[in-house]
Amino acid sequence: MNQSELIEHYKRIIEISQQLGSTYDHMSLLKQIVDAATELTHAEAASILLKDEATGNLHFAMSSNIRPHEMEEIVVPLEGSIAGWIFTHGEPRVIGDTTSDDNWYGGIDNKISFSTRSLLGVPMRTHKEVIGVVQAVNKRNNEYFSDDDVITLRTLASQAAMAIENARMFRQSDFIAEMVHELRNPLAALKASISLIQRPEVPPSKKDDIMKTMIGETDRLIDLTNDFLNIARLESGRVSLDVEPFRVQSLIIESAEVIEQQASEKGVTINITDANDTADADRGRIKQVLLNLLTNAIKYNRRDGDIFVDVQSASDEMLEFSVRDTGYGISREHQKHMFQKFYRVPSLEDTAKGTGLGLAISKNIVEAHGGRIWLESEVGHGSTFYFTIPKADI
Repeated sequence: MNQSELIEHYKRIIEISQQLGSTYDHMSLLKQIVDAATELTHAEAASILLKDEATGNLHFAMSSNIRPHEMEEIVVPLEGSIAGWIFTHGEPRVIGDTTSDDNWYGGIDNKISFSTRSLLGVPMRTHKEVIGVVQAVNKRNNEYFSDDDVITLRTLASQAAMAIENARMFRQSDFIAEMVHELRNPLAALKASISLIQRPEVPPSKKDDIMKTMIGETDRLIDLTNDFLNIARLESGRVSLDVEPFRVQSLIIESAEVIEQQASEKGVTINITDANDTADADRGRIKQVLLNLLTNAIKYNRRDGDIFVDVQSASDEMLEFSVRDTGYGISREHQKHMFQKFYRVPSLEDTAKGTGLGLAISKNIVEAHGGRIWLESEVGHGSTFYFTIPKADI
């Protein structure tokens, strides 16, 4: 690398470090680190492995060449693996021929149908401890990883470790604050209801109304706690996916039947396009995404409106689902916040009640499958929510 290339190289490292420092979404941060490792070391693929505190082993948190559900199935022991050696010793390793290394854990390549020829791995160290390992795999053009690559990846890993810790702390404190805030309203309503129902001057008919309020607020608390648990598990990056092939048409029909009564009460018609595709995903989790989108499409639709559900091939590997409504639409100002936890469009807050976590949960589920979720909307002309998931190999 000549001096001019070296200057540009380090400018790029600084630029990436700044990006990492301003990213607090866990999965987005991990993907940025993997993409940066691949780019800066000119590797074919890269991965991040983090320690699972429950088992003491390493697990793949993000990889450019392993599908999300495959990562869930791979456990990397600290003993007898290259990543384990790097984590335990806190030192980088450069291996020109992985098959000749005593610590080579070849079972991973067999599971993902990939051939690892060479490897560069460095520890991710905070000021307290090693939290994981960043690996770059197969230098392009069959070259060897150089000393410059080691320095580059160590610099990136150091910045990445701090960014991950900051994101964890931000997520925990932010989530706890939001959770407490959301719990206060139903708890305050329950406290007021209990105080009222105990008053002797309150007539029985009024007490019946108070009891209905208490039941409603209790149900709301249950929904909130269930959603809190869901989002916490998903955002931890350790969601367990039960991936298997399934016919998408039957899942869509099944999901529509669940919310049929809710749609009927508002006069909303659900239109389903015929789909003969087969997905390779966690059926229960994808049903959860569909139900979230369909429920929102009813809540924020016009009376006697329509919902259109469609599935198309997005690529050779992915299917694209869409749920379109004929509702009031969402302005551009609010669209960018729609997948944030607890976010509700201010003008529609009184239209329907909810925990404000449905879309955030859906985003985490879709991204755990290696897909993405987004929306298109125009005020006065309804909204369309899209998401992609893997196709089945048939």
